[in-house]
Amino acid sequence: MRLGLFVQRLRYNRNQFDRPEAALEPVLWAGQAGGRMKRLLPFFLVAVLAAAAVAQQQPPTIPAQPNSIYVGADGKYEAEPDTALVQFNISAQEGTAEKAHQRAMAAAEQIRQILKKNGIDPKAAQIGFFSISPVYDYRNPGRRLLGYQVNSSVTLKLKDFSKVAPISQQLASIDVTENQSINYTLENIDAAKVRAVQDAFQRARAEAAALAQAGGRTLGELLYASIDTFQQPIPVFQAQSMKAMRGAAAPEAAPVPAEFTPQQVTVTAHVNAMFTLR
Repeated sequence: MRLGLFVQRLRYNRNQFDRPEAALEPVLWAGQAGGRMKRLLPFFLVAVLAAAAVAQQQPPTIPAQPNSIYVGADGKYEAEPDTALVQFNISAQEGTAEKAHQRAMAAAEQIRQILKKNGIDPKAAQIGFFSISPVYDYRNPGRRLLGYQVNSSVTLKLKDFSKVAPISQQLASIDVTENQSINYTLENIDAAKVRAVQDAFQRARAEAAALAQAGGRTLGELLYASIDTFQQPIPVFQAQSMKAMRGAAAPEAAPVPAEFTPQQVTVTAHVNAMFTLR
């Protein structure tokens, strides 16, 4: 039996909450020598990435064999999520870049204190990017500098779902945070993948057996199989602006629920299989 597993995942996260000053460190790429190679390198990279994308999208080509049957089927398995991803932005604007940066760092310190207060290691929060840009007023002829804005994206992973609601509300109280969203996902996905593959293979074998029986034959052994799996995260909450949440909050408001009841995560699998016919 031959199995082919196709999985592709890209992830980049940089933790800045232990050392916030590192957020402004420049990232440099050295490549001054070899001018011709430097000019050709992007074309080589594009060609390699394009070939990889085409290879991933196209199903494997299996040569036809006598007395065999080739089928494909989908399967799925629904599992309880094990991770909540809380994502939001920090956006601070002041008259100077230094003051904007200081205000953003103050917000980062508030986030650290919120996490510590709820018994969560600040390392659980990670910064995806950090940028400083000028803000201009274009309403009159000739732009006028209004100030500088610091933007950053933060991702927080929570394993204890009972802390999702209170932490989300406390993050919304910070005046420079916005665009909060919460997704439930399954990080320990291997066991769910196996169950989804088993379901897909059973369906493929059942379809192949039905077709063989309709043709007056019986299904034989497995000659070839390929697998592709996929997990879809579940968005359960998204606020376009956390300022609206802050404005809607009232002192007499009901307390935030102790925990959410997240939906199950569906892991799907596609199996292509070839069997002999007897």
